[in-house]
Amino acid sequence: MLKIITNNPQETENLGYKLGKTLEAGDIICLIGDLGAGKTTLTKSIAKGLDIDDYITSPTFTLIKEYEGRYPLYHFDVYRINDVDEMYDLGYEEYIFGEGVSIIEWANIIDDILPKEKLIIDIKRKDINKREINIYGEGNRYKEIIKELS
Repeated sequence: MLKIITNNPQETENLGYKLGKTLEAGDIICLIGDLGAGKTTLTKSIAKGLDIDDYITSPTFTLIKEYEGRYPLYHFDVYRINDVDEMYDLGYEEYIFGEGVSIIEWANIIDDILPKEKLIIDIKRKDINKREINIYGEGNRYKEIIKELS
C-alpha cells in the first residue's frame, strides 16, 4: 500500500497525471471515496496522462463514457447502480477486458464482479484542499505501478 497526502488540487492532479503516464491497455483503476472526495478530479488528471484532451465529466447518469487517447479510456460511475446485473446489461466485461484503461468510480459497489487484479485508490477528504490517498495494488502489474508512483 502507498499512502500519499496531497495538500492542494495541483498535487492531486500531479499524482493523477503521473499515474496516467504509467497505465497500459487492460489496466483497471478502482476509485473509492465519499462524494466530493476528488474521484472525478483524479480521473481528469489520469486522462491527461493518457494524452486525452477531451473535457472529462462524471458519467453519473450515463454510467460510462469513452475517451480516445494513447489508449481508450472507459470511465465508469457506478454510484447509481442498484444491482450488479445492470453492469452485465451494459456489457461492462467488454470494457474491463478490452483494449483500454478502465476507471471505475464507486468501485466498491460492484467489487463482487471486478477482476481480482486491479489498482484500488481510496481517497479521503481531510479538508477543502487536503486529501489522503491510499493506493493498493492487487496483482504484480499493479504492485509495479505503486513502485513507480513511490
